[in-house]
Amino acid sequence: MARESWEVPFLAVPEEVGALRRILRLHLTHWGLPEVVESAELCVSELVANVITHVGEGVPTTFRLGIRDTCVRIEVGDPDARSLPAPVAAGIDAEHGRGLALLDAVADRWGVVLREDCKITWCELATGLGMPTGHTGGRRVDRGEVVIGHYKDTVNPEVVSPLLGVALAEEAAVDVIADLLHWIRAHGRDPDAVLERAQAHYETTLGGSG
Repeated sequence: MARESWEVPFLAVPEEVGALRRILRLHLTHWGLPEVVESAELCVSELVANVITHVGEGVPTTFRLGIRDTCVRIEVGDPDARSLPAPVAAGIDAEHGRGLALLDAVADRWGVVLREDCKITWCELATGLGMPTGHTGGRRVDRGEVVIGHYKDTVNPEVVSPLLGVALAEEAAVDVIADLLHWIRAHGRDPDAVLERAQAHYETTLGGSG
């Protein structure tokens, strides 16, 4: 499964938090990572609350979700490039002020990237993935993922819906196969015979490690 990074701009207001959490839940569930949904939603809420409290309500902000190695990575960017956020002490019953202290407790890692015109606060949550793609098909599946990714990018490199992304990947796989058959025919070979050989080879390698 291709777990492609997803980014969306928004205004840092409390009303946007619910929508971001729904987007996050949709993507993580589709990616087969329901075990990190609750922690990820909490992290997003705290990161956005930190922007509202310390940068200003209504400022233009960005939310980005992706996979780094085998971790879910969440990034929230804001226009304040002057200072680094830091955890502050808050009482156990406090409704506000927990912020980055809570993030520090929930996330496996977090940090801040300062750029000339913005600041990006990020966190990472460990998953049960054995590799970034989460595939068990080994190198064959990973190589196919790379090829399909190149084809899909030529069709629409900015797909935002995970369900649409899967459909486009399937169409890209069809294009890959069709182009290879054209190549085989152009070199004087029989496409049908090659397809039969490929099918037989595929069946003999099912269940293998790649």
